[in-house]
Formats: sequence, structure tokens, C-alpha cells
Amino acid sequence: MKPPMGLRHVFVYGTLRLGEERDINRLQPAPRRVGCAVVRGVMYQLDSYPGVLLSGAGLVHGEVYEISAELERQLDAIEEVWPQPSGEYIKREIQVSLEGVAGQLEQAVCLFYEIAPERVLGKTVIASGDWVRHRVDSAV
Repeated sequence: MKPPMGLRHVFVYGTLRLGEERDINRLQPAPRRVGCAVVRGVMYQLDSYPGVLLSGAGLVHGEVYEISAELERQLDAIEEVWPQPSGEYIKREIQVSLEGVAGQLEQAVCLFYEIAPERVLGKTVIASGDWVRHRVDSAV
């Protein structure tokens, strides 16, 4: 799946997900939700937000959005990769598996903000790979 000219896809897995603290849908210009998706990786609890390393056999659940260049710059600032990189996240382009019609998986190339490996040392793994589920389960 390829977005229209001038737009890109982004995979969000934590506080930028729908209904979460930094819901991407509150940003302007508004993104267009493409759907739910998964990537291979390991999710870690980092204080009040997660980080994901793109390694291991686990699955990380998230959402894919179509975004403009202007919104991409805002996400870069939120994740502190621009204008002054903090070193916490590394911006990548990866292939994700989108949930399609009738359970079929479709592939999409997405921007992805991966946590720097040194930031997860000693942190707890979120075994479900699903930040929303983890947050809800932890609140009970």
C-alpha cells in the first residue's frame, strides 16, 4: 500500500494511538487513519510511555496513519529527533503488516520511531506488545 504523492505513512504504537495521551488525531493537519497493524519487535515500559526495539520474535500492535510533511515535522519534534536529536528515538522506515479485508495482511512502508537500545536497559518488557491493553490492564 502506497500513500498519495506528498504523503507518507507512520506506525504509532504508544501514546500517539487513538484515545491515548498524545493522540495523533488531535494534531493538525489531521492525519487519515489507515488501520491497525503489527511489526516484529519488543515493547518496553519507559516511565509513562513505551519504547520498541525492532528485534526479537514478539509482535508490537499499533495503528497506521497517512500524514503530511508538516505533520511529520511535528512528530519528529514530539519524538525529539528534530531539530535537536535527544538520542532517545531513531527515526526509521520499515515495512508493517496491515490488517486487511477478511483477515488478509497487506504490507505498507511506514515511518517508525524506534527507541535507542541503551534506553531500555533494565526496563520491563510489555509481553503483549500492545500499549493500550497494557495501560488498561495496569490501571485495574
